[in-house]
Amino acid sequence: MSTSSGEDGSVSVMSWTERAADRSPLMQHWRSRNVRQMKIMVEAARRLISQKGSGFTTQELAREAGVALQTFYRHFGGKDQLLLATLEDMHTEMAAEYAAAARDLTDPLARLHYYITTILSGVDGTDPVTQAPARFITAEHWRLHQLFPEEMTLATQPTVDLFARELRAAQEQGLIAPSDVDHSAELMVMLVRTVYHHYAFKAKTEPTAAIAEHVWELCLQGIGGRMERRDAPR
Repeated sequence: MSTSSGEDGSVSVMSWTERAADRSPLMQHWRSRNVRQMKIMVEAARRLISQKGSGFTTQELAREAGVALQTFYRHFGGKDQLLLATLEDMHTEMAAEYAAAARDLTDPLARLHYYITTILSGVDGTDPVTQAPARFITAEHWRLHQLFPEEMTLATQPTVDLFARELRAAQEQGLIAPSDVDHSAELMVMLVRTVYHHYAFKAKTEPTAAIAEHVWELCLQGIGGRMERRDAPR
């Protein structure tokens, strides 16, 4: 018997029709089709963001994705919901790519150093391909956070989880001694995000790499680590 819990803690039993619908090949096909369409629209949004930030219309999005405008509104309540999905997609992809790029580093602190410095390299400001997404993230993050705080927390959670995993590994190896791994990971991500947002628009008075190293040093000292030279993966 399948059950689900409500917000008040009550338990409801799924009817046989609901269970049958879940097992229905037609229902599975419909869900799979919906997922594919949503992915196509998010990918289209990312292409538009790389060109003009968030300054595109839903009509332009539908045209870029090759779908009808009615299809867009069937999956997303509006442009903000699309932007939320896009931000979550970017964070999820980024976390997976960083983890894969740093997998050959045996030291968890070296991997963490790589994540922080690579994230902040996105605000270099000399490459228009990376500058538009950086400014999009900065401009939209806090606006969407005010409107959808829970959804934005979920959207950025992959990065927090990535940091927490390395902090936990470093703690187990006796390299650091944070009082609370999960809280430390969250605060570190907040610091990196704040610096990222600040320099996405502000002119820098020192190289981006130097700024990233300063942030890393501050983070490392905050979790009780010692500074050493660490090489990023080639």
